[in-house]
Amino acid sequence: MAAVPTRDWSDEQLKSDDLPKKDIIKFIQDNAAHSFLNEHKLLGNIKNVAKTAKKEQLIIAYNQLFESKRFKGTEPIEEVTEQVKAVKIEEKPKEVKTEVVDEGPPKYTKSVLKKGDKTNFPKKGETVSCWYTGTLEDGTVFDTNIPTAARKKKQAKPLSFKVGLGRVIRGWDEALLTMSKGETARVEIESEWAYGKKGLPESKYPFLWLIKCPTLCMLCKYEYI
Repeated sequence: MAAVPTRDWSDEQLKSDDLPKKDIIKFIQDNAAHSFLNEHKLLGNIKNVAKTAKKEQLIIAYNQLFESKRFKGTEPIEEVTEQVKAVKIEEKPKEVKTEVVDEGPPKYTKSVLKKGDKTNFPKKGETVSCWYTGTLEDGTVFDTNIPTAARKKKQAKPLSFKVGLGRVIRGWDEALLTMSKGETARVEIESEWAYGKKGLPESKYPFLWLIKCPTLCMLCKYEYI
């Protein structure tokens, strides 16, 4: 389990105008469990979260994080993941019969806008890097990592994460595994594989994503450019 973080700011410092919201959001995202971030609607790009989150809400979330101690590595799934990493396999594992559960058709649809190389497909656990724009059905953009200004585009970097491990919503995970290097796709994700029927924000679902996968950092050993 990761070390428990210490408080960076006192109550007075949190309320001070000298402390920007982005700093509080970054601290919480760096130290809180995924479910905690989801409950407080703090997932996603820091800049976008800062636009919608009020500072009072961030202060409450900051204090609740230390009260509940729901830090990274404290959730059952995260604990199991860390334990598996530390296990050294010494014997041949016993064969275990697993029952295949039919979940029905995928809860998303994908339209290829630009074909990739059809050769380099990511596998579960490998790191992918991608540009994305998330919109509601009416076209309202609620999240993106693509800057609009030309100067910012030069400084921007694609979002990188290990695919297929639940680091993002399931619709993303499943769709990205079907995309090859250089592919651009429009993905429409049903609520079940996105943020639930209430949505985020509530009552506006499903979500539409325009995803570009320019690079694949395979197992973090080398990068396709």
